[in-house]
Amino acid sequence: MSSSSCKFLTLFLFHLLLSNIRISQSLPCPLPPAIQSIYTENPATVAAASVDFGNVVHDRPIGVFVPRTVEDIIALVKTSYECYQPFTIGVNGHAHSTHGQSMALNGVVIDMKQMRINGAIKVGVSDTAVTADVGGDTLWLDVMNYVLGLGYSPYSWTDYLNLTVGGTLSNAGISGQTFKHGPQISNVQELDIVTGKGELVFCSPIENPELFYGALGGLGQFGIIVNARIPLGRPTPTRVRWQLILFSNFTSFTQTQEKIITSDIVVSYLEGGMLLDNGTPNTWRTFFFPSSDIPKITALTKQFGVLYSIEYVSYYDGFGKKTMDRKMKQLFRTLNANPEYSYEKDATYKDFLLRVEATEPNSQAHPWLNMFIPKSGISAFESGVVRDILLKRNITLGPIIFYPMKKEKWDDRMSAVVPDEDIFYTLGLLYETGPHSLQEYEDQNAAILKFFEGAGINIKLFLGNQPNKDGWIKHFGPKWGTFQQRKAQFDPKNILSPGQRIFN
Repeated sequence: MSSSSCKFLTLFLFHLLLSNIRISQSLPCPLPPAIQSIYTENPATVAAASVDFGNVVHDRPIGVFVPRTVEDIIALVKTSYECYQPFTIGVNGHAHSTHGQSMALNGVVIDMKQMRINGAIKVGVSDTAVTADVGGDTLWLDVMNYVLGLGYSPYSWTDYLNLTVGGTLSNAGISGQTFKHGPQISNVQELDIVTGKGELVFCSPIENPELFYGALGGLGQFGIIVNARIPLGRPTPTRVRWQLILFSNFTSFTQTQEKIITSDIVVSYLEGGMLLDNGTPNTWRTFFFPSSDIPKITALTKQFGVLYSIEYVSYYDGFGKKTMDRKMKQLFRTLNANPEYSYEKDATYKDFLLRVEATEPNSQAHPWLNMFIPKSGISAFESGVVRDILLKRNITLGPIIFYPMKKEKWDDRMSAVVPDEDIFYTLGLLYETGPHSLQEYEDQNAAILKFFEGAGINIKLFLGNQPNKDGWIKHFGPKWGTFQQRKAQFDPKNILSPGQRIFN
């Protein structure tokens, strides 16, 4: 063989080797040997990481990473940060996002389930406080089961408990207790966070406060929450007195809710909702409606187009049933409300916390629309959205929640944003539909947002997505500058949480 032929063959083999390396190494930089075995590009695993509860967005990552320890997460993030071409990283706590927020298009998704299996909850008790140290991967359901068994309870919950601690703290964590105790981000003392530089940082209001406040409601932009210290109350209530009242008048509905949250009364939980004339009323909170009353409630719903419900709950110890009955009757008289129907239920505290059934990803789509509406805009909302959009289009299937919160319970140093009024309402249109109807719901959501913009009502999306960076700048408003600075400080290469589409 001539020397030129040998040279040609050598070059050919060299290029073939490079080609094979490119094909087999999808990530721009190799992972350290210690974590290579917990990274996969298996097509089925990758496909599963492209689906969330919303089933609306399907961003396909390159691979999926299943960490066993916090050190594994640090190694992955540090590899990306030090790579000549950093790859993005999304975190899948329990895949309950609605528009692909936990995904990482052409990046890596961290699947936290193995850490959850191996994780532990530690409760600390002192003379002045009780706290729980929990992993960011931990489900609130597991927190509940563990601490209730010891006689303790967090102050603020979410309605659905199959959500991770890190996931809710990255958003806000709201429920019917928020008016009284604030969101979950107002009920955390310390955090351990893996930043976008691959550094594990302890933070609190005193130590590294920029990261602490930035991460709370920060949509995962500054770091991955791997541990949180949650204050607990004691003793845990054992039972609840649970009331549900129905109104046909929107003003009575909202005024009664506001009277409850601004009065010094025994209520610990309050949520409002709506029943539309497009289905039977027993599709939500079935246990409140006796079968004999359903025809009457259905007739009222048809007459008015919509009925408004208020649920309010007071916690009590099992030995104080008579005292609680007396207080609840006194409260009802104080409200001076005239509901069409009133129901009550006595339940265990645990059964109340588990009131929302398991809601896992399935073949249905959930193009939810969640937002905060300033109190000054709720009258326009009732006429412009409820009457002119929801009832006229008549496609809305799924629960609708609508209840007030108090701005004073939210810490403005945190990344989460709410309307600039003392009282604002959360609206949750919790749709469930088949893929064939998805566009109808997306169009309805767009019409609702267009209404608020045209009416000059400064709503704030919650758990939402923005069409572009300008939308996020408007969303954060005066906080945008701080948000941008924190991103540059803690995730300067825009590695984390690309599914939010803020900096990516």
